[in-house]
Amino acid sequence: MNQKRTSYSFDHFVPAAAPFSTKMNTDFENARRSVTYHSAIWGDHFLAYADLDVTQKPLASEEEEILAQIGEVRKMFAADDSLIRKLDLIDAIQRLGVGYHFEKEIDESLLHIYELDSSDLKWDNSNLRATALRFRLLRQHGYCLSCADVFKQFMHDDGKFERSLITDPHGLLSLYEAAHFGVHGEKILDEALDFCTKNLQSILLHTNNSLLVTQIEEALNSPIHRSLIIYEVKKFMSTYQEKESHNKTLLKFAKMNFNLWQKMVQKELSDITKWWKDLDAKTKWPFARDRVTELYIWILGFIYEPQYRLARKITSKVVAMISVIDDIYDVQGTLDELQSFTDAILRWDNSASDQLPSYMRACYEALLDVYDEMELELGETSLLYRVNFVKEEMKKLVKAYMQEAKWLYSNHVHTMEEYMKVALESAAYNLLNTCSLVGMGNIVSKEDFEWITSEPLVLRASSTIARLLDDMAGYGFEQKISAVDCYMKETVCSKDEVFDEFKKRVWTAWKDINQECLRQPTPAPIVVIRQIVNSTRVLHLVYRGEQDSYTNSKSIFKNLIKTVLVEPLSI
Repeated sequence: MNQKRTSYSFDHFVPAAAPFSTKMNTDFENARRSVTYHSAIWGDHFLAYADLDVTQKPLASEEEEILAQIGEVRKMFAADDSLIRKLDLIDAIQRLGVGYHFEKEIDESLLHIYELDSSDLKWDNSNLRATALRFRLLRQHGYCLSCADVFKQFMHDDGKFERSLITDPHGLLSLYEAAHFGVHGEKILDEALDFCTKNLQSILLHTNNSLLVTQIEEALNSPIHRSLIIYEVKKFMSTYQEKESHNKTLLKFAKMNFNLWQKMVQKELSDITKWWKDLDAKTKWPFARDRVTELYIWILGFIYEPQYRLARKITSKVVAMISVIDDIYDVQGTLDELQSFTDAILRWDNSASDQLPSYMRACYEALLDVYDEMELELGETSLLYRVNFVKEEMKKLVKAYMQEAKWLYSNHVHTMEEYMKVALESAAYNLLNTCSLVGMGNIVSKEDFEWITSEPLVLRASSTIARLLDDMAGYGFEQKISAVDCYMKETVCSKDEVFDEFKKRVWTAWKDINQECLRQPTPAPIVVIRQIVNSTRVLHLVYRGEQDSYTNSKSIFKNLIKTVLVEPLSI
């Protein structure tokens, strides 16, 4: 997680000395030391949830009621043979955050719908909303439909969508959401996105329908494919329950499920907070960002399903250490210290910390403890290979951090290609995505770890999005080597032109991700692919509006944590 860098002017403070010189420019050193981050917002708040097993209504009783409700919802799949209602049910179940209870039913239903010929679909072919919803749900689940075949009836011979569609706002919304699942070469979906965006924006100016306004604004701000279910559950519930056609039984079940799930993750975060407090992180690393709560909800976006508790625990601790290590490289260590710190991690031996300054030694020992705990959590000797994969990814990360530190002490002018080769690694998404598999049980294999650490296209695309969004968010207030600077120097263009280009590259990377999700068979279990996609979706929240909501976590992250982790739903 290559987050925010020191606020100094690279042009003014970088010395002309060789990269390994121990003599530092005084202004450069002072600028590094002057960085301050706001203190932790949540502090010990979540320690209060340590005893959540003692509640007014025992969790066991709530779980029994949830199980009964699951049975009622399952009956809905067989209760109606209307394809439109079946698609609406699947969409609602997923967006209400309860899809993991019904994966078998959803998979079987979508397979049946996919295998139907267009002539067998029991709805009017002019129904844009249903047609686009079918396309989106099938693409979400890896089915490769031809967008030309699906949407040709809504288009003129010149490749443009019919103007009459602008009178169908719900159809436009459905098509807008579907268009985000496009892959390379699908100009129809590019055209659909442009057509829908312009006309939805126009509708906002001319409608008095408050529910429609809310739906359009939320879609334009956070399209389904770029948002996370668990972050958006409450928003969707508020609009879903306003629809006359909403399913009251499903809605009540989803609310009960959310509240029970929330208690579970509150307890998880309580344990993480206690671990962080016992580390005495604020005293040992006062220069670093104290964001353990924000990091937990970040990882919760990767994997929110109840059965992956161990995966969240392991990855949350690793990412907390990454954040401290990142700040050590960015704002605290001298070049010689950083080289020693890097060498120690590459050795991965307790004795390697002997020559480190106290703050580095504390971090190094805490890091090794996290990995030792990881081995204990796995228990089985046959699974210990997973720790070795995550250890090697950590070594790659600090080598990238070290290379960036050397660049800061030199006058080296980077090409975009040279920069991105290192910066994709320092984005830390290779490590985090690998780490998140460690605690996922037998659903992943050694071959899956070999695949993900080979940096497949879907993961490279995710890291590209992480790097470009991060560098755009930091440009202007943090003076550091970034993709923005490298591209500006290489192409002699303006900041606005660079941002336009990077946004196009983000779109290209998403098309790479979409393409990899359609591969049949997928190169790894779908749960692994889905987790990489989810990790990418988190980024669009963290860097929404080209702002870094992790470093400055008083707005978006604060509200998100209250919504997801603090405030229960009224039933």
